Amino acid sequence: MTKISTALSGIALCVCTQLTLADEPIRIAVTGPYSGPSSPMGQSMLAGVRLAISEMNLGGGLLGRQLALVEKDDKGDPATGKQVVDEAIRQDKVVAGLGFINTGVALAALKTYQEARLPVIVNVATGSTVARQFAPPAVADSYVFRNSASDDIQAAMIVREAVKRGRYSKLAIFHDSTPYGEQGRDQLTRELATQDLKPVAVESFNPGTRDLSAALQRARDAGAEAILTYAIGPELAVIANGRARLGWKVPMIGSWPLSLPNFIEAAGKNAEGARMPQTFVEAPNNYRRTAFISAYHHADGSKRIPSAVSAAQGYDSALLLIAAISQAGSTEGPKIRAALENLQKPVYGVITTYSPPFTKDDHEALSDNMVLMGEVKQGKVGFAHPDDEKRSLLVHRKPKTQPVN
Repeated sequence: MTKISTALSGIALCVCTQLTLADEPIRIAVTGPYSGPSSPMGQSMLAGVRLAISEMNLGGGLLGRQLALVEKDDKGDPATGKQVVDEAIRQDKVVAGLGFINTGVALAALKTYQEARLPVIVNVATGSTVARQFAPPAVADSYVFRNSASDDIQAAMIVREAVKRGRYSKLAIFHDSTPYGEQGRDQLTRELATQDLKPVAVESFNPGTRDLSAALQRARDAGAEAILTYAIGPELAVIANGRARLGWKVPMIGSWPLSLPNFIEAAGKNAEGARMPQTFVEAPNNYRRTAFISAYHHADGSKRIPSAVSAAQGYDSALLLIAAISQAGSTEGPKIRAALENLQKPVYGVITTYSPPFTKDDHEALSDNMVLMGEVKQGKVGFAHPDDEKRSLLVHRKPKTQPVN
């Protein structure tokens, strides 16, 4: 009787453990700056992720369990970012992560996911080194993936826009002193070198700068025909407004934060004509985008997405993670990572159809054919050129890697 009782007790314990696990939600971390200067990006990304997760939960959840977001505000600060990721992993027991807006925060915090062997999809930060930190062959298995247009893509587009389309040869670079701005400066300089050009002026400034008159005057005196930018919204408005005060009518062409409300609203009419790469423009020009935009506004109660790029990339990154967990049939980090590297079914996002987004050696979901040039027009972001608008009507897929001969 003792042996039978022991066996029955063991079976009961096993059943109870399985029932407890089934009752527990699948926890996913989503970190970003939900306060501070970068909050338009963070809040929009978070709303996009919430939308995807709520849709999945309405459909019954995943692996028989509901999904739960562990939302952490990193405040755009590298030390805080590292801390909140550590808390999400060790205290909240998340199985994977989404997020990272600021390149500096991502570079500081991603190691925590890597060491825990938990996959994370970076869905806004664009610094070129973000997805390469743990790339093979230096590291056998990287747990860092990305679903945003890297600065490799953006810097090349900015220079093409200025040199090929604009036919400008005298260009000034204005960048902030963050890792994001400094990496952007270096990449713009390299891209200009491919056109046998050097910037006529390079100006650096700290976040929070409120007056760039002297720097703008130096660039003007150097004969700059256009300003190339790599910075976050508030300081971009300082450039635009300072340029206007000087009566200096040169175009601003820069990285994607030129689309943010903290630039457009602070610069007002001085923001008009600014151009920037975009993975998503808030234009309901196909059924997926129309449904996403409508659902976003219904859930958020807003009339305009503060950062449409962040929202769309947040939404799509959640879909990619959901697809990987479903394919893996597990919440174990190594199994989810392996599934992300070899997704068997297309994932229908609002930016593109991901088929497939990643491989073992390529953790970048987006390619340059998916990125268009946007422009500030009457206080909103639209398409810079008619051909960009036409291209946006099509779903551009990632080119298949060609075999090495």
